[in-house]
Amino acid sequence: MITNGDPSYVMSFRDADGPVDAFTTRIGGGPDWVGEAQWPLCARWDNPMAFVGQFRLAGDELRMAYLFMCDSCEETWEPEAGKNALIVQPGRVPPFVTTMVPLWESTPGGMLVDLEIESPGDLEHEESRMYGSPAWLQYEQYPPGGPWSFLFQLDSRCDWLNHLNFGIGVGYGFISGDEQEGRFLWQC
Repeated sequence: MITNGDPSYVMSFRDADGPVDAFTTRIGGGPDWVGEAQWPLCARWDNPMAFVGQFRLAGDELRMAYLFMCDSCEETWEPEAGKNALIVQPGRVPPFVTTMVPLWESTPGGMLVDLEIESPGDLEHEESRMYGSPAWLQYEQYPPGGPWSFLFQLDSRCDWLNHLNFGIGVGYGFISGDEQEGRFLWQC
């Protein structure tokens, strides 16, 4: 289980020069599915959500979390409204998310994420990071029905991430206590 006692890793982003290894943490491109594709549909529009990125989970077993958001909705900050989805594989799809098997091929690519361990005193408040503890932009706001472990935070004000619609804020990803489901929310 991922715990808040784990060290925090600062994310840095770089363009992929050439082919991208499957199952790496990255932003953009298309997902490298561990199992069958589970592309989420927006609860409001019933259309496929936009793929944001994939995050390799800690441990010996190959496990991934895939972040999606509706690019036509304004209310994407809510963790259980069905307008964003953090899909864990292997795992289970959250009950408020409907998925489909896409008819298109995923295209690897995007921005690679490098992780560098940082001591808590060295972290900037809104810095993009994985593990450790979240740095809340407004107030502590874990998803309902916990317990939840912090997985990542993305600062949309970073030059590499300014295309993300977090209201010029920070997005937060979490994994359920049994590590089978994910949740995502953002603050601005």
